[in-house]
Amino acid sequence: MKIGYLIELTFKITQHYRDEQLMRSLIEYFGCGNIYKNRDTVEFKITKFEDLTEKIIPFLVKYPIQGAKFLDYLDFVKVIKLMKNKAHLTEEGLCQI
Repeated sequence: MKIGYLIELTFKITQHYRDEQLMRSLIEYFGCGNIYKNRDTVEFKITKFEDLTEKIIPFLVKYPIQGAKFLDYLDFVKVIKLMKNKAHLTEEGLCQI
């Protein structure tokens, strides 16, 4: 039974437009992601679930985030685990998310 919601995780880093080359080097380093330019900023963004689970999470395990953003990371990992177990396809799973 479809419940009418789409869950999509995004890993995004935003920098000033002058750091575009730095952001492009992240694509080379991780072998994934895209660059999006705005007026004053450039974003490195990954949405592919496999890239998040196989490249970004292992990187962040090896090099943990420091500070308040670590709490966001823990929530991010929790949602990834729910999605791996297909819990996001249920109403209960959506409530947990």
